[in-house]
Amino acid sequence: MADFGYARVSTLEQDPQLQLDALAAAGVPGENVYVDQASGTRQDRPALAQVLGLLLEGDRLTVWRLDRLGRSLPHLVTTVEDLGRRGVLFRSLSDPIDTSTASGRLMLGVFGSFAQFERDLIAERTTAGLAALRAAGTPLGRPTQVHPEQVVLIHAPAARGEVASHDRAADRAESRPDRTRPAG
Repeated sequence: MADFGYARVSTLEQDPQLQLDALAAAGVPGENVYVDQASGTRQDRPALAQVLGLLLEGDRLTVWRLDRLGRSLPHLVTTVEDLGRRGVLFRSLSDPIDTSTASGRLMLGVFGSFAQFERDLIAERTTAGLAALRAAGTPLGRPTQVHPEQVVLIHAPAARGEVASHDRAADRAESRPDRTRPAG
C-alpha cells in the first residue's frame, strides 16, 4: 500500500503549504503529493488526473479537506466511488472521512452534500450581487482600455465617409505590415 496526497489552491496568490504540512504530518511522503492551482470546479486539473492515474489497488489518496478534491457533489461522489471500485482508499484529514470504515463512507455523503450546498450558496450570492449592481446601473465586466477620445478618433473617418485604413489595405491586397513598412 502506498499513500498519495492531493492538494489544491484556487489562485496563484494562495499558498498550499498548510495542506502540504498536514499531508506530511499524516505520513504522506512528499514525493507522492500532487498540487494543482485551479478552481475546484474546473475539470482540467492536471495534478489530480496524474495522481488518479497512478493509484493502484490497496493505495490510499489523502486530501486535507474534502473540498480540495472537488466542490461539485456529483464529481466528488463519482471520484470517490471510482476509487472504491478500484480498491483505492480515500481519507480527508479535516473531515471524519476514511472510506475504509462504514462511518467514513456515511460521512463522505454528508460532507459532500454540505460542500455542494456551500457552492450553491456562493452561486446564489454572486447572482444576487450582480443583479443588484445591474439594477444600480453599475457597469460590469472588464474596464475598457479605449479612452473616449480614442473612440472618437476611431469612428471619425467613417463619420466623414472615409474608408478605414485596414479596408484600403484590403482593397489593394496589402497586409497590415505592408502598410507600416517603409517604401523602398
